[in-house]
Amino acid sequence: MHTLIELGQKAKLAEKQLAQASTREKNEALALMADALLEATDFIIEENKKDTDQARQAGISDSLLDRLTLSSERIEAMAQGLKDIVSLPDPIGLVDSMWTNEAGLKIGRQSVPLGVIGIIYEARPNVTSDAAGLCFKSGNVVILRGGKEAFHSNKAIVQTLRSALEKSRLPIDSIQLLEDTSRETAAQMMQLNRYLDVLIPRGGASLIKAVVETATVPVIETGTGNVHVYIDQSAQLDMARDIIVNAKTDRPSVCNAAETLLIHEAVAETYLPAIEKALASWNVELRADEKAQSILAHSVPAVEADWETEFLDYILAVKVVTSLDEAISHINQYSTGHSEAIVTSDYSASQRFHREVDSAAVYVNASTRFTDGFEFGFGAEIGISTQKLHARGPMGLPELTSSKYIVFGEGQIR
Repeated sequence: MHTLIELGQKAKLAEKQLAQASTREKNEALALMADALLEATDFIIEENKKDTDQARQAGISDSLLDRLTLSSERIEAMAQGLKDIVSLPDPIGLVDSMWTNEAGLKIGRQSVPLGVIGIIYEARPNVTSDAAGLCFKSGNVVILRGGKEAFHSNKAIVQTLRSALEKSRLPIDSIQLLEDTSRETAAQMMQLNRYLDVLIPRGGASLIKAVVETATVPVIETGTGNVHVYIDQSAQLDMARDIIVNAKTDRPSVCNAAETLLIHEAVAETYLPAIEKALASWNVELRADEKAQSILAHSVPAVEADWETEFLDYILAVKVVTSLDEAISHINQYSTGHSEAIVTSDYSASQRFHREVDSAAVYVNASTRFTDGFEFGFGAEIGISTQKLHARGPMGLPELTSSKYIVFGEGQIR
């Protein structure tokens, strides 16, 4: 097991070579990685079972167990994800503009890799290959630090990816795994400014909060999704019901799943029973305010913490509001800035919602489950950025680059 400093030193050695790699070299290596994952399916599933067995013994929730579990279908999807990255345009070396200043200098802005990226994440081992592939295609070396609950899975995946790199012309240390999953080492990684150029946390609110508060390395926040759906008084019942059911139950353990339902008092008595009946098929627990409780057949009283919690489970907070103003105010107070939706037939209400809700993705009459790089047409993503500097929303390949200015002169002096 290598120390964090050793990983950093190896990363810096690999950084220059990977940054200069051609698109063809990177794509050939990614294709080798995809094939290697498929060939190692049985080995990866065997190692993943060690993690899932331990997780069950620890009493992990069903939704988190689902995020942890790998199957042959999921490994095939991971391999396909790498193949999809091959087909994406290489973001490195692009000159997005060129102009001539008063001195006659030709100035251009060119995209370059960020350098060495550290990624700290939790229970989803598929993140290991996704993140590695995206960083690799964008010319970035990556040091991965997964959670202890997925230790065997992550180790098997990285071992497989590195074995594929041995067959390529590019450095094997372009992809590394920090095998020490202790909190102390994670804290050290957050302050590894000498070797890391940026740190990206992927996981729940507590992980992201810990990284933001501890890190001295620049951080791009991703992932936490306290997501809201607001049903306006002009909403169509069938549309409202279908959107909230999809947003909550399609995959509750992901960051774009709805956690709070806000509904206008003018339609609450009619719409809430229909929505409750539809959600009952998934045994969704409803945590309701006093007005909503008086309408719902089965609910528990909501407490203050419910409005700010990302449940990642079959739990939905429900609140009856008196106006669009109250809905927007509630969202802006409790939202993590990920995704919010309004269901309405009122154009002016939809436009106000777009203008005044301050989140990375704001929907009118659609499920929040679409906040995803593939769904937006960007291809694979490293996560959903909920901050405003550098990148916001789905982070694909272009968001994993920086820029430098290239200047052409003919002997000019100032």
